[in-house]
Amino acid sequence: MPVQESEESQEPSDAIEVTARAGRSLHGLSTELTARVPQLLEAMRSVGTGLELHSTLDRICETAAELADARYAAIGVVDTEGRGLSDFVTHGIDEETARRIGHRPDGKRGLLGALIRHPDPVRLADLAEDPRSAGFPPHHPPMKSFLGVPIRVQGENFGNLYLAEKRGGGEFSDYDVHMVRVLATEAGIAIGNARLYEAATQRERWIDGSVAVTTALLSGGDADDALSVVAEQARRLADSAAGIVMLPAAEGGMEIVAVSSDNPATSLGVVVPAGSPVVDKLLRGEPVFVEDAAVDPRMISRLTRSYGPCMMLPLQSGGRVLGALVTPRARGRRPFSEAERTLATQFASQAALALMMAEAQRDRERLAVFEDRDRIARDLHDLVIQRLFATGMMLESAQRRSVVPEVVDGVGKAVDELDVTIQEIRTAIFALQQGPAEAPSGLRTRVLREINMAAVPLGFKPAHRFVGPVDTLVGELVGKNLIAALREALSNAFRHADASRIEVVLDATVTLAGGRPGVRLEVADDGVGIAEGGRRSGLRNLRRRAESLGGSSFFGPGLGEGGGGTTLVWQAPL
Repeated sequence: MPVQESEESQEPSDAIEVTARAGRSLHGLSTELTARVPQLLEAMRSVGTGLELHSTLDRICETAAELADARYAAIGVVDTEGRGLSDFVTHGIDEETARRIGHRPDGKRGLLGALIRHPDPVRLADLAEDPRSAGFPPHHPPMKSFLGVPIRVQGENFGNLYLAEKRGGGEFSDYDVHMVRVLATEAGIAIGNARLYEAATQRERWIDGSVAVTTALLSGGDADDALSVVAEQARRLADSAAGIVMLPAAEGGMEIVAVSSDNPATSLGVVVPAGSPVVDKLLRGEPVFVEDAAVDPRMISRLTRSYGPCMMLPLQSGGRVLGALVTPRARGRRPFSEAERTLATQFASQAALALMMAEAQRDRERLAVFEDRDRIARDLHDLVIQRLFATGMMLESAQRRSVVPEVVDGVGKAVDELDVTIQEIRTAIFALQQGPAEAPSGLRTRVLREINMAAVPLGFKPAHRFVGPVDTLVGELVGKNLIAALREALSNAFRHADASRIEVVLDATVTLAGGRPGVRLEVADDGVGIAEGGRRSGLRNLRRRAESLGGSSFFGPGLGEGGGGTTLVWQAPL
């Protein structure tokens, strides 16, 4: 009995002790949370700053690491299917270490995969002891303590926020869990806003691209140039390694007719044969999306070996397939999102409609030319020839009545000349009635067309000057590359130069190195000039175009005061 009484007497005191300890723990946690509220509020303010998605993710990682006093932080973005990670943003790992680690996690296995399938907070004292852990790849920094918290956006699991290596050793506390969960909630709101902003901006870019393509196609320019515009715009908008336009080939399959890439000449003219699963689907009007073109068995063309994610979209309108648009990304790049696929499909439909409208416009223009030629032929036959014939008969009558030999001979010669003239006019009438051969627009006309198109976004029309007979001296190959160089120069002036004056000079009378006759294009502006360390991919492309023809391209001072602005020079042999 004493033992029992003793045990009974101890039970209330044990419960009191447990309750006291819990109270002290909660009080300590509450006190710590209260003390760190200003830091949490500042972190939430930082996370909510800005609208660009990737910079928002970077800011969340950095803020979470500071808040929980962690050495490393990361956000894994769950893909649209919810099976893995489409993006992985890190903080605390330098670029050299990231490069040595290589491929980033895909979230399809290990602890990261488990957090995707079961999005609940996870706190570990030692990562290696968790059975779900799959270890680290070579060169990965050592990590022991771990905290993972899901990020939800409008009720949807956007991804997970990961923290590792609590500074000073030890594991993450209850306080860290509470603070990071609050931050993750705010991060979800910030990411939702950034997503909406990015989607709106992305739609705006694709709409602007569609307008540019429609304008180029309906400007009455060369068909090859118009298809090149489609390829260039698609590459830029899809953020892809190349933009490729294919048209049905006469022998079956599809032929590559326009390419926008760093090395376009290697693929132009290549025919993807009939019977390819991809070509068959495209010709039926069905889009094809590939995760990795280099290993997909459907991709039988050698051109796909260096590419990864790829969109292949039919150019169709009114049930008619005109061709296909291909936008591949390099291997290792992120796959195309559902939104990008939808926007690209709409762009392809718009481009196809513009192609059909441009074709109809050219048909109307040709019909107008045919009608005009037929009218001219009728007028020549009904009016000019009849009058010449009547004039010849009057001269013959006068010849018979004349008795002066010199007059008779002179009138006879005039009648013979009229007969020759009538035969020549009849030959011209026959040629007019046969219809004209298609003649490409002259170089002067195409240059003026590019200048007029650039005047719309610039807000003013660039001045221009031609030197020499540019239409007769400049060949078709050099002319096409020169037009592409002019388009790039005017585009750069609009996007980067902030210029108020632009002058275009095309000189077909210059002498290049070695005494070779050549053509030189100069585009000068009074803008801000080319910034040190700025992107020069466009200038490199211009230089490569010129060098492939035996010419050169360079830039110098512009039209501004003291040489401000830029003068781009592109030249090639005739």
